[in-house]
Formats: sequence, structure tokens, C-alpha cells
Amino acid sequence: MSKKAVSQSELENWVDSVIQGHKTYGVKSKQDKFDYGILENASQLKLDYDVTIRSPKFLFLPAVESIASFNREDAKYESEIENEAFVVFGVHPYDVVAINQMDTIFSQPNRDEHYMTRRNNATIVAVDVQTPSEDVFAGYMGTATVGEGFDVLVTRIGDDEYLIDAATEKGEQLIASLSGAKDADDKDIQSRAKVWEENKKKLRKHELKVKPSEWPELLKKSVESPLGEEKSEKCFSCGSCNLVCPTCYCFDVQEDVNWDMKSGKRTRTWDGCMLTNFATVAGPHNFRADKAERYRHRYYRKGAYVPEKLDGEIACIGCGRCINACVAKIANPVEVMNRLAEEK
Repeated sequence: MSKKAVSQSELENWVDSVIQGHKTYGVKSKQDKFDYGILENASQLKLDYDVTIRSPKFLFLPAVESIASFNREDAKYESEIENEAFVVFGVHPYDVVAINQMDTIFSQPNRDEHYMTRRNNATIVAVDVQTPSEDVFAGYMGTATVGEGFDVLVTRIGDDEYLIDAATEKGEQLIASLSGAKDADDKDIQSRAKVWEENKKKLRKHELKVKPSEWPELLKKSVESPLGEEKSEKCFSCGSCNLVCPTCYCFDVQEDVNWDMKSGKRTRTWDGCMLTNFATVAGPHNFRADKAERYRHRYYRKGAYVPEKLDGEIACIGCGRCINACVAKIANPVEVMNRLAEEK
């Protein structure tokens, strides 16, 4: 696969050429924050951002989506699957890791065609972190760098130089317009390796004293910890930590009938285990009505339940979004895991 070393202007020209030929999302500035949006030109793309408000998860699993329509009159029931190709620029390594995890979840038996169709239609351009956010701890989680799950990886290796690495056939096609650019040499590759090593150290804004591989066993031993009751006293059950998390994939499904009482649609929306009625079933009975139980469940889901499902893979990438989003300041996974370790 091709590896090119390009200048800032060459990079911008390439981005513009991609935008002209593809529906393209990228990281854009929103006042003093950053988020994904449709790109109209390369000048809108920010590759030196710290962290996006939303992870790119919403591009593959929308917050609200119609998944089927039905009509009783003609006995018709049809799935609705979005099938448009797109490119997404600027995905940080830790978010690529989250996408990889979601890919595994949604491609398992009872494969989710809605998610997987969008995922297969996507071309992901990842970018190594240039500006660590104030709450990132990806360096401790092994997600400061990533080796798979992207089609192109962009790394700033100098003041006015970038290494563009096509990792897949889709990536190779995307950088075709760079065919005349300089091929990356050993010095460029070494410069990128230096960036990777530095990022493994720089993306450690909260000191995690417990290795991710130790989380499952630690949680099993912490069932009786008073931490859940203590922290949840301040919880508003707003679900902000769920909504910003790149690895939360729970959703609710609802069928709505139109006014003609003959037709309607099936819709799914994001759901979250910290919301009051998340565990409400017919009755209505809520088997997790207590805030402390919901608070504990969130960490067991991240550090014990998903690892059982995915061969030890922790459902936390260290992006720090939950830390920033929580108005009560009780959602820091580093703080929780360190505290549980101290109790043992």
C-alpha cells in the first residue's frame, strides 16, 4: 500500500479533491469545541483538534433512525436501510478502536444490517492526535495509536509535513490523486514512529493505577463496594455519560402507527443504562430502579460484561468524553477504578 509524504498545501488539495467526489464528513470547529459535520472545503477540516463532542459512532448508529415501514392494507413490511457511501476525515485512534469494537458487536450472530451497511459504505481517514484533550487517558488503555480499522492514516511528522498511509484498497483509491506526491522514505516512517511513542505518553492526563486487563477481576471482587452508593447520590440520571460514549450501543425500538391506523414505521433510538427507565419491563417493573445499581452496572458493563463477550476487550477507550460531559463529576472511570483498587 502507498505511503506519501506531503506538505500542508498538498494535504488540503487532496482533501478538496475528495470532497468534490464524495459525501464527506470531517471534524469542524464549533466556537471553542469540535464536532463532525459535512465538509464543503478543506479549510473547514480541523486535524489538530483535541476531542470531538460526539464520537463518529453516530455515522454508523444514528441517534434516531427509521429501520422499517409497514402497511396493513397491502400486507407490506419493508426494511429501510441507508445505503450511501461516505468518507469521514479526522478520526482519532481511540475512536477507531471503538468502531472496531462496534463492528465486532454488530457483526456477530443476528448481524445488524443497518449498522454494517453504513460501516461497509464508509471510508475512514484516521489522524494521529496532535493536541491531547484535558481528560484523555488513552495512553493507559492501549488506544493512543491504532493499527487497523481505518482506510487511511494521516500523521503530522513536521511543521509542514504529513505522512499519508493507505491501509486498504479503499484507502488506496482515495489517495489516487496523490500519485505524483513524494513517496515516504525511512526518515518519514521513523518520524511517525516517534509521534506514536510520544502520544502513548502524552495521552495520559489522568493517572490510571489499574491495568485494563485487571478491570474484570477487580470488579468481580468489588461487588460490595460502597462506591456506587456514594457516587450515585450526586447522579442526575441524565445519561450524558452514555450518550457521549463511543462504545455504548444500547438502543430502544418503537413502532408508531400513522393516523390512518393502517401504516406506520419502526424506529430505533439510542438508550442508556444510566437512564431511570432503562430497565423497565412489562408491568411496569424496573429491575434497576436504584441509582446506585445503575451506576455500578455502567462500570461492570465496561469492565466485566463486554470483556466476557469480546475476549477481554475493555469497553472503554480512554477518550475522556464522559468525564467532561458529567455535570455531577462522578463519571471518571480512572477515579472509579483507582478507588476500587485502593479498597482491596
